Amino acid sequence: MDELSPARLWIMRIAFILLGLVIVFFHLLPIDTQPVTLFAPELSPPLATIDPAEARLRALLDQGSDRIWVGPDLLIAFALAWSLRRPEYVPPLLLAGLFLLSDLLLQRPPGLWALLALLACENLKSRSRNLRDATFGAEWIAVAVLLIGILILNQVVLSMLLVQPPQLRLSLLELGTTILIYPAAVFATRTLMGVRRAAPGEYDTFGGRI
Repeated sequence: MDELSPARLWIMRIAFILLGLVIVFFHLLPIDTQPVTLFAPELSPPLATIDPAEARLRALLDQGSDRIWVGPDLLIAFALAWSLRRPEYVPPLLLAGLFLLSDLLLQRPPGLWALLALLACENLKSRSRNLRDATFGAEWIAVAVLLIGILILNQVVLSMLLVQPPQLRLSLLELGTTILIYPAAVFATRTLMGVRRAAPGEYDTFGGRI
């Protein structure tokens, strides 16, 4: 299908929406990230077999325990990769909706991370011409700097608003894994999804020079 056809434009926008929903769905899966004790049996009865009040108390205590691993933020990794290669496939309203939905479903303070992620994507779009002719290393560094910047802003704003920010150790771990997974996201974007960088002088679907 023609890269510049309106049909492909909307197909790719819908494809990105589906990709984002799949990523959020897997984030919501109840994957246990707590330390596993192999040789000490769990002596507490299952939550379903105890008093409801005690069950709620144990659930609150479990939420306060330390997690030992957190995965990468694949949604923002793919959003940055697509924003750099085909900005028209991921308009601001589409990105804002997916990021806000992610905030709500993952129980983050709604709007803040969505706004910061959107600003990062829009910043990358504005630099797409300069990065188009650069090496992948330069692109990777630019993405890493943006991710570090929005992480710092997120922590600072939450602290200023007297909102408990996420554990810094987990935030740094998520940041590191997201930066490391970015090349894989780019590979999947180009090879599996067919979203490539525009050639110099090429026009987008709306007739504007990319």
